[in-house]
Amino acid sequence: MIHPYNYVTAAEALSIIQSGMRVFVQGGVCTPTYLLHKLAKETHRLKDVELVSITLKGDIELDKPEYSESFHINSLFVSAPIRTAVAEGRADFIPVFLSDIPDLFKNRILDLDVTIVQVSPPDRHGYCSLGLSVDIARAAVDSSKQIIALVNPLMPRTHGDGMIHTDRFAKMVFHQAELIEESYSSKVGETEMIIGKNIAGLIDDGSTLQMGIGTIPDATLSFLTNHKDLGVHTEMLSDGIIQLVEKDVINNKKKAIHPNKSVTSFAIGSKKLYHYVNDNPAFAFLDIDYVNDPHVIRRNPKVIAINSAIEVDLTGQVCADSIGELQFSGIGGQMDFMRGAALSNGGKPIIALNSRTNKGIARIVPHLKEGAGVVTTRGHVHYVVTEYGVAYLFGKNLRQRAKLLIDIAHPDDRDNLMKYCFERFKIFIID
Repeated sequence: MIHPYNYVTAAEALSIIQSGMRVFVQGGVCTPTYLLHKLAKETHRLKDVELVSITLKGDIELDKPEYSESFHINSLFVSAPIRTAVAEGRADFIPVFLSDIPDLFKNRILDLDVTIVQVSPPDRHGYCSLGLSVDIARAAVDSSKQIIALVNPLMPRTHGDGMIHTDRFAKMVFHQAELIEESYSSKVGETEMIIGKNIAGLIDDGSTLQMGIGTIPDATLSFLTNHKDLGVHTEMLSDGIIQLVEKDVINNKKKAIHPNKSVTSFAIGSKKLYHYVNDNPAFAFLDIDYVNDPHVIRRNPKVIAINSAIEVDLTGQVCADSIGELQFSGIGGQMDFMRGAALSNGGKPIIALNSRTNKGIARIVPHLKEGAGVVTTRGHVHYVVTEYGVAYLFGKNLRQRAKLLIDIAHPDDRDNLMKYCFERFKIFIID
């Protein structure tokens, strides 16, 4: 049966949003930029609307100063479009583990009046899919009083927890637009290739992978073509996994939960990736409070969690969300997977980073910058990897940690790090 759908204009759909409401906006490549631009035209009637989101992508318009009286962004992760607004005090950031965000909605700590999502067209049964970003959007949809759906025929229909019947939508708007794409394969340099090779050497056959988007994950995946029976349980997917699936390197045979399926919560990549996961039952896009639950993660064998950092101090503290007091990103799922991998049988939680930034700034440092946030504590860190090698910190004392980290720091930074160690520990650190 073909269901008739009463699509409305953006203005009519957005009319359900009133002053003082809290509105959830789906993020990632599902960011409904078309509706956000239309919402910007409603400033004449709206005041103090709170926008809750995570990892917004693209030109969202509402981050500009002229909208600050009508809209206030209260973000669970600081992505590029809102970084300036947060720095200038026109937007706020909520530090929270990604796996805990659904509880904020379910327990009405963040009580949602309206949720805006971008979805695939209804199937013959009337179900739309949250597409490439199920993550926290599933809990937002389940907890919100009203839902506005932006129906985009280019949105992939993904399998898993993202199915929503059209009966749940207060309003539906039809608009076709290309999805946001991000690819890092062309940006992988020599340094990232060395780091990727170092990480690949830590990965055993039969491991379960978690890795995000970026040059280091892509480089690592390129060195896994001769591995066997790898699995995927990750908060996000990117293009690098495609060749490994096609070569049967990733086949999920050895996973204890969801065998034969790659589990994720959202995807960011190229159009090739979006086509690849479209209506593909080998991929399960699941709710983030399940995917990122450390007790779920640990059930798979040999979990390899690969995460990055802005800087690491010589005791092993990891700053991954801020540059000093400047909020750069968010806590996200790093700790969820670092802990889950540590608890997994044979698991390895890995922090990977270039020893210096592109501007030559050291990233292994005596101490974190003033105001910097600790995302992963020194008690949770096991492996730190740079282009100069691997430091295994678990069970090591502070002096031992310092020595191991100095050994993988940039050579031009090591003298300064050694000097700091002598001042702090009152002893030279020698081989």
